[in-house]
Parts: sequence; C-alpha cells; structure tokens
Amino acid sequence: MKTINHWIGGKPVEGTSGRFGPVYNPATGAQEKQIALATVDEVDAAVATAKAAFESWGQSSLAKRTAVLFKFRELLDAHRDEIAELITAEHGKVHSDALGEVARGMEIVELACGISEKLKGELSTQVSTRVDVASIRQPLGVVAGITPFNFPAMVPMWMFPIAIATGNTFVLKPSEKDPSASFRLAELLAEAGLPDGVFNIVQGDKVAVDRLLEHPDVAAVSFVGSTPIAKYIHLKAVEHDKRVQALGGAKNHMLVLPDADLDFAADQAINAAYGSAGERCMAVSVVVAVGDTGDELVAKIAERAKNLRIGPGNDPASEMGPLITREHRDKVASYVASAAEQGAEVVVDGTGYSVDGHEDGFFIGVSLLDKVPVTADAYKDEIFGPVLCVVRADTYDDAIKLINSSRWGNGTAIFTRDGGAARRFQLEVQAGMVGVNVPIPVPVGYHSFGGWKDSLFGDLHIYGNDGVAFYTQGKVITTRWPDPADGGINLGFPSNS
Repeated sequence: MKTINHWIGGKPVEGTSGRFGPVYNPATGAQEKQIALATVDEVDAAVATAKAAFESWGQSSLAKRTAVLFKFRELLDAHRDEIAELITAEHGKVHSDALGEVARGMEIVELACGISEKLKGELSTQVSTRVDVASIRQPLGVVAGITPFNFPAMVPMWMFPIAIATGNTFVLKPSEKDPSASFRLAELLAEAGLPDGVFNIVQGDKVAVDRLLEHPDVAAVSFVGSTPIAKYIHLKAVEHDKRVQALGGAKNHMLVLPDADLDFAADQAINAAYGSAGERCMAVSVVVAVGDTGDELVAKIAERAKNLRIGPGNDPASEMGPLITREHRDKVASYVASAAEQGAEVVVDGTGYSVDGHEDGFFIGVSLLDKVPVTADAYKDEIFGPVLCVVRADTYDDAIKLINSSRWGNGTAIFTRDGGAARRFQLEVQAGMVGVNVPIPVPVGYHSFGGWKDSLFGDLHIYGNDGVAFYTQGKVITTRWPDPADGGINLGFPSNS
C-alpha cells in the first residue's frame, strides 16, 4: 500500500513514528493509501529546516521570489487535471468541482506573483529639517498552515504563496484524509526552483498540530476548519505568543424576497447547498423564504433536487460525489432523522442512498427540510453535508433578525430585484462576506476571505491585503543625514519644527 510521507528540505522524508492513518477512496469505501503520522521530532526537523532556509530566502530579491512563483503557476496550469484527479480520488468531489478548486487556488498564486506591488512601502520626506520617514514590511520567519479536508489544494494555496512571496518559509500540516494534492504541490514548487526548505509538509494528527502551535520558532499559524478547533487553535497559538488567523465554521443563510426570480433562486440554492456534497464552509445551508414565497420556492428546489445525478467523482455524468468518510455520512444522515423528530417537514430525504456498483462508497443523497424550527439541531449545527433547511419569515425585518441571531457570520446572500433592499441588507447583515444574487460570495484573490463572530478568530482575514499584512510586520525608519554645517548638542525632546 502506498504511503504518503513528509516533505522536508525539498524532498520526501519517510515517517519514523510507526503510526499511520488510512486514506480512503470515498467512492468505493476502500482504503487505497496510508499516511505517515509525524512525531514531535519530525515536526521539529521541518521547522528547523524552514528556519535555516529563511536566512537566505528572507533576504532574497523580490525578482527571485516572483520568478519561482511565475514558474509554479505555469506548472500548476499544466498539471491542473492531474491535481484534480488526486482531489477526486481522496476527497470524492466531482472532477469539474476539483478543477474549480485548483483554479481558485491559482488566483492566489497569481496575486503572489505581483507581490512587489503589495510590498511597496511609503516615504515621507522632510518631515522635519532634513528628516525622512519610511514605512516598510518585512517577513516574520517560519510560518505554519493547518488546512482542512474539503479543499486540499485550494486552502493551502490561500496561505503559502503569499507567505513565501513575502519572504517567509512555510510548514504545512494538511488534512490526513486527503494529503496527496498538497504533496504534489510541493513537488511542483521544487520543480519551479523553490530553494530547499522554503516549503515543507508534515503529515499528521493532533500531535503535529500541537507541536506547531507550541514551537518557539513558528511565528504565525493560519488555520481553516471547524469552529471548535478554530477556537482551540487560536487560544493555544496566542498562549505561545504567535500571530494567528483561525477560520471556523458557518451556517450560511440565503434570504429570498418576494420579488426575486424564484427559478433563478432555486437554481442557485441547489448549486450552493449541494455542490461539493455540501462540504464547504461557504455552502448555503439555510434558505430564508420571506412572505408567501415559501411554498413555490420549496417546490422548485425539490423538483431540481430529485433530478441531481449522484455518483463517483470520476464519472463525467456525476453532479455530486460521496462524502469524505463513512462516519461523516452517517452523522449527516442523523440530522435528517432528528429534524423530522424536532418538527421539520422532510420534503426530500436523501438518507439511505446508494450507487450501483459502489455500494460500499460513502454516498448520501440530497435532503431538503422545510419549516425547520430554529431550535432543531439541523438548524443550529453546521452539518457540512447536502442538507438544505428552509425557514419561513413573514417580513424582511424578521428575516434579518433571524440571520443576525446566528452565532456564525461567515457568508450570506440576498436574492431580490430591489436595489434598495439589497443595499440595506448588505449594510445590516452581520457577516463577513455578502452576496447580492450571488449565493457563494467567495471573494476573488485580491480581496480577503473571512467571516465574523464564531466564523473567525484573530484580527486578519485570509489572502488579499489582509494576507499580506498577516505574513509581514511593519517597520518605520526615521532618517537624517546632517548637513556638514550641522553640529552641537540639544537635549530637548525632538519636535516637528
């Protein structure tokens, strides 16, 4: 059985712990690979390698860094199908969805290729007599990323391109469920000419995570995952004096006003709720139907949901693949059962679904729940699967109050033809990313991604300008070159005269 090992110092490094984790093909349910789980010593070795590489990489020219990133981008483009196939084989998402993931990750690589523009400093001349002040940004040193299973290529690319472009060295701890895509990215970085040790991977579990959070030579940690783990990451990283951005979970609401195009809204609800089998932190998991739109909208969504083609991700006919593990599939199914017990109307029940020839795969059908009480577990919890809840609201004011009462604030959307209502919504709603007739408002690479409330822990969002700020620290330099005629001693406090 193939073992996925670590990547340290520009090459594969075999694990020594004797501990391994299974890597499944979700479409068949079979274990096809295993992953070596790192020891503390192996994490320390990766950090030490990154620290040594920082001595030269942190001093390297912007021209050298961007040359590597331009070549990496070229290689990514050439190998995008191959990377998508690795994602599909280990995560389960359909190939077109995996290709989209790679494309969105490439946006951040392209942003990093232009890092010279983002690192331009500021200069004020003659702030006092013959005194100039300059502001510059410099790298932190060794930084780490801890990434989730649902986007095994894209989320790492939200982090390391900007980190290394700004002069840092990087240690990645990817999800142990689908590690091959990030390992392939490491190989392409080496092929692009990235110096050994600038980018490293430690495969692992909580042992590796905790060591990265505790290690005195790790200056900053980026994390994307569930809210409980994001809270843990944030608290532990801060305890060890690290800069941290920890992106957590979500319960994203899509508000549909009575004037909306309901066919368009239904199409977008299907795409946003069931794409990638709902394993997205930006998935729409709640539709809030205002006024008398509910019955018609639910009927349109149900009609579309029943016609979705579910199957292996490598089958071009499939529109939705399996979930990541058998345990997760069973947990998602339990929410549908409990919703019925807690007062919701099950319009479409996707539990118990199987695919011919893939009966052992981790498949589940899509579910649609209507009139879901806000006290139901299916409404309160992040399900992270293809389950869409519909909640009714009498008025816009009722709907906005409902959305803002959520403990999460990742993304939200409004569907309407009324520009005034849309403008009011985008100002009043308490969420970090807002879509107007756009169900999944993931920002493009040059804007930052991040939510509010329990969806984000830390001060800075990921990628974009916030990403550059996160991976750098500011320095202000005040300079005076005295005229030869200057001289004498003055003990007075400096003033801007």
